[in-house]
Amino acid sequence: MTARQEHPAAAQRNILLWVGLAIVATSLLLAVFGEVLSPYSPVMPTGNISTPPSAQHWFGTDATGLDIFSRVISAPRTDVTIALAAAGLSLVAGSLIGLVAGFYRGSLSELIMRVSDVIQSFPVFILAMILVALSGRSTFNLVLALAFLYTPIFIRLTRAEVLSQRSRTYVQSARAIGASELRISFRHVLPNSLAPALIQASVVIGWGILLTAGLSFIGAGVRPPTPEWGLMISKGANSIILGEWWPSVFPGLAISLTVFGFAAVGNALERAYR
Repeated sequence: MTARQEHPAAAQRNILLWVGLAIVATSLLLAVFGEVLSPYSPVMPTGNISTPPSAQHWFGTDATGLDIFSRVISAPRTDVTIALAAAGLSLVAGSLIGLVAGFYRGSLSELIMRVSDVIQSFPVFILAMILVALSGRSTFNLVLALAFLYTPIFIRLTRAEVLSQRSRTYVQSARAIGASELRISFRHVLPNSLAPALIQASVVIGWGILLTAGLSFIGAGVRPPTPEWGLMISKGANSIILGEWWPSVFPGLAISLTVFGFAAVGNALERAYR
């Protein structure tokens, strides 16, 4: 393939990257300032019941009179924050456990990998419902449940990279000058093994947003009247049969765009790493 033929594909990837970065940046800004920017309170009825999109209510109102636009731009504080917290926690835990499993091979490593296999053998959504039901329906427990489910992903990625790094020349050189195994593993091997896990974290954030919305949709996630995309879709689904499409369509589009943004950034990072 010639450079002339490769150029359009590279340009398309760059466009997707910039679109993804713009979406991610917007979602992060809304997670911080969404409630401040909302024209109405996201939890207090406006008095206008089930009104379609208009100049007064850009995305319309729902059956209880809540302004949908205000709730859509306030929801990232819940959805994105939960996904970020769960991805960050699972990244830290999975990287450390993966380091142990890859650098200190033996029965402990085998035990770690078998436990990871068991966790990943369950359907993610079903296991998430069980964990939230057992621990209690709260934002904190939801973060812990998602982090528990995603930790095995980072364990495997880090372990595979550690196995590759531990035989490198710099590790042998560190041993030759008397560095301890603990120092070698944390000071040298771990920093050089984090790239795949960091790339995967962007995708995991998108998965976390989807899973948070899915659990809230079935009533196993965030409690109402918290602004949350899954709750909004669930509440609006009952109005679709009446021809009121706006209560569920706009939060659905918000989820799709946000997940696409994080996925596009993750894909671009993966291509750059390769």
